[in-house]
Amino acid sequence: MPEMKTPVAETLVIGAGELGLAVITGLLEQNAECTRSISVLLRPSSGGTRTDIARQLKQKDLQIVYADLATETVEDLSALFAKFNTIICCTGFVGGPGTQRKITSAVLKAGVDRYVPWQFGVDYDVVGRGSGQPVFDEQSDVRDMLRNQSATRWIIVSTGIFTSFLFEPAFGLVDLQGAKVRALGSWDNRLTVTTSEDIGRLTASILAHKPPIQDEVVYVAGDTFSYAQLAEKMEHYLGRPVIRELWDMDRLRAEVAAHPDDGIRKYRLAFARDTGVAWDKKQTFNALQGIEVTDAMTWLKHQQRHVA
Repeated sequence: MPEMKTPVAETLVIGAGELGLAVITGLLEQNAECTRSISVLLRPSSGGTRTDIARQLKQKDLQIVYADLATETVEDLSALFAKFNTIICCTGFVGGPGTQRKITSAVLKAGVDRYVPWQFGVDYDVVGRGSGQPVFDEQSDVRDMLRNQSATRWIIVSTGIFTSFLFEPAFGLVDLQGAKVRALGSWDNRLTVTTSEDIGRLTASILAHKPPIQDEVVYVAGDTFSYAQLAEKMEHYLGRPVIRELWDMDRLRAEVAAHPDDGIRKYRLAFARDTGVAWDKKQTFNALQGIEVTDAMTWLKHQQRHVA
């Protein structure tokens, strides 16, 4: 049974990376007066980037909570989480395998009123277990944990991949310098992508929605396209033909077998599918609510101008 706690009206954002900062911005845009009711969980640090981030957050009158998700026990995290009525998890698997199960266990043990887990990605109900990416299996476990209880309300925000990851050189789908686009599995397979900024804004809007959204998977999308359409978009963007290269299933499976500890190769295999990683943008929360979002090419143009 969840532990009893004193009701509060505060939100805890776990993590202040790309997504965490975007969610914080989204929450403040929803209500600029709520700074004192927002806390951010950071890993303890003696200096460096995290210290700078903590200083910036404090300047916004946000509260800082310190805990190491990798070393804290479920009981320790539960005692910390019990002070909050809404928790938004914006940190992935930095604590290693089992991190999301641990966080979810602590949230449920604390009896938190509302929880947004780290599920900002594909449709894990459709992808299921055995995709080739072990962290996807853990995400399915988290969904089972949430659905097997009724004390904590939950909202899962399905976003597709971060738009920035689409253009990440290590992922290998788009080679801007080489004018090359690669497809995973098939040129007809599709991807949904959303910028971190839009994910933050949309998550805040979902949390503020009336009537309240609870115990639901909510789909958002900045863009949805096939790999063939992506190649066409890149040709238009670059103003010249692009080289098209198909990485078929045999190649992707062979690469994972040859490099079993390579997470990027596992991601490529997991995304080489025709279901679960893309959905119709017209049916998303942002489209139905009339909320403008940034498509992939607009994001890329902005990034290129910023670099220039």
